[in-house]
Amino acid sequence: MTDTIAPKTGSNAEVASGVAQFFTPIVHHLVALAVNGKQAHWHVRGHNFIEVHEFLDTVVEHAQGWADEAAERVIALGLPIDARLETVAKHSGAVNPKAGFKQSDDTIADVIAQIDLATEQVNAAIEGLAELDPSSQDIAISIRQGLDKDRWFLAAHLSVS
Repeated sequence: MTDTIAPKTGSNAEVASGVAQFFTPIVHHLVALAVNGKQAHWHVRGHNFIEVHEFLDTVVEHAQGWADEAAERVIALGLPIDARLETVAKHSGAVNPKAGFKQSDDTIADVIAQIDLATEQVNAAIEGLAELDPSSQDIAISIRQGLDKDRWFLAAHLSVS
């Protein structure tokens, strides 16, 4: 068995390696957002419980989908990706939310902080992939647009930006 789908050589190997360099941290942050978003979904409390509870499921679904899209791009270029929970916990730098029940404002602030961390990684990818691989950059731009929208929907509950 080999670690790659098809060995890459020359500029193709450089593109694959560069895309993996930018997309691996994105995958880690999005997996962390999905796991911690589900934790938040289960434990949120407050006057706007149902809206926040239900939207957190949407955030989780989006994060899982975007992580899958970024990971599959790396795999399509012939490289493996490591998104096991141990690896994600070690490399994502994601906020480790406090266990137990939390009021919705605190829950939302925690999830927004995690979205912001993921967005930093996506921004780096957008910039770094501009010349390296525009097709991969398009994926990063699409993820950024979705993160911005999810952040907006959550922040609207707090009346802050």
